Amino acid sequence: MSTAHSSPLPMRDGVSPSCVVLPSGDWPSIAAFLCARFPAIAAEEWAARMAAGDVVDEFGQTVSAARPFQAGLRVFYYRALAAETPIPFEERVLFQDELLVVADKPHFLPVTPGGRYLQETLLVRLKRKLGIATLSPIHRIDRETAGLVVFAVQPATRGRYHALFAERAVEKCYEAVAPFRVDLALPCTYRSRLVDAANFMQMRTEAGEPNAETHIELLEQAGALARYRLSPLTGRRHQLRMHCAALGMPILHDRIYPELLPENTDDYARPLQLLARRIAFRDPVSGVERCFESQRSLMPLAEAGL
Repeated sequence: MSTAHSSPLPMRDGVSPSCVVLPSGDWPSIAAFLCARFPAIAAEEWAARMAAGDVVDEFGQTVSAARPFQAGLRVFYYRALAAETPIPFEERVLFQDELLVVADKPHFLPVTPGGRYLQETLLVRLKRKLGIATLSPIHRIDRETAGLVVFAVQPATRGRYHALFAERAVEKCYEAVAPFRVDLALPCTYRSRLVDAANFMQMRTEAGEPNAETHIELLEQAGALARYRLSPLTGRRHQLRMHCAALGMPILHDRIYPELLPENTDDYARPLQLLARRIAFRDPVSGVERCFESQRSLMPLAEAGL
């Protein structure tokens, strides 16, 4: 499943249609394939969507419940959730031009749709607010992390921005509140090899050539806690959270490291104390030096220690 860039269906309420290419197989109908491919969606739901004209082929022709299966055909549809709990925090648009949109994301809000999140995601909220159907993030931050996310506006130039991250041509700076390690000499650079863990929610460390590197600086310290500047030189999933935990200073209110807590138990009063503070790069399209800084703040150390 992917989100199409040239869909015969328009964006609806901030949600761009999704696309699935019908594979080789012997399903009696397109509806039968969709039921098999997406078992969480009942056959009655697919029938209702088709009756409403919300499932079409690449030529814009409505897909009926009885239409025979045709391998190779692209089918477009709207993703929907029966019920979605509102996330009571608002994003801020810090910058917008013909190439980029920069948003300041609150804690707990996912960047893109997935699982139980659709309307309550940064991407869909921004599409709905700005009316830009082609908006696409050029990097990601965790749902629990607050701070900067940069979006490409034009599909034609999106790949050039993605390449900046692959080439490590982006300067990223985070802030975190975590335990103070009196025995840890700072600043320091920590390196490790991160790979997927058996539990898809986590990453793990294994022996071998390091593929994750973070520069760590102490900004301030008060009692048992400290505020750190984290500068990732690579972009592995959960890199900052894992590196802090590995150094014996897990980020305050982390629900994944070092211990994975149950899903669906967010505590809005205890957000992960990690903020994507600053991002800078030379724009590969305009040549302009871009630099953006979050307007959000983490908890003061005196309050964080309560």
